[in-house]
Amino acid sequence: MAKKILLLHGWGGSDYPHWQSWLAGELVKEYGCVNFLRFSDVDDPKYIIWMKELQDTLKEFQPDIVICHSLANTLWFHLCNEQKELHEIEKLYLVAPPSLHCTIPELQEFFPLDFPKKLHAKKTLLITSTTDPYLTMEEAKVLQEGLGVEMKVIQNGGHINTDSGYGEWPWILQELQN
Repeated sequence: MAKKILLLHGWGGSDYPHWQSWLAGELVKEYGCVNFLRFSDVDDPKYIIWMKELQDTLKEFQPDIVICHSLANTLWFHLCNEQKELHEIEKLYLVAPPSLHCTIPELQEFFPLDFPKKLHAKKTLLITSTTDPYLTMEEAKVLQEGLGVEMKVIQNGGHINTDSGYGEWPWILQELQN
């Protein structure tokens, strides 16, 4: 049985040529079961709306694997902090999360927040970059320790998005196929 994969984007979305769009296309080519949720008003996210959309999608789709990028990580952390009875997924990928103390005015209703005590995943991988403008390496190490998860660090990967050269990202596709 194919794994059900849920892709969750951050602020501004992950439209083509972003790696999440590319990945969705690659997975579908092999008849993969993918839900690439597009949150409402990607440029002006509202916490309550995004949370309801995430909860509804989780209930309907029931993914095996969740891949968060940027602000979606923050939303996942809130979900874990607020809901005790979540279906445990097989794998969770936390790609380029912003600082837990982000001060971007448009995103203030998402911050600050505490580490979730449980991520509701059997296996979690935190993927960060040495040059992410939204999360310093020191903050990434604190996040890793606070979550108690493995971390993959990409050298000079920026925010691991289109602007930093992440359209096609063969590593993530291969990781999912293992």
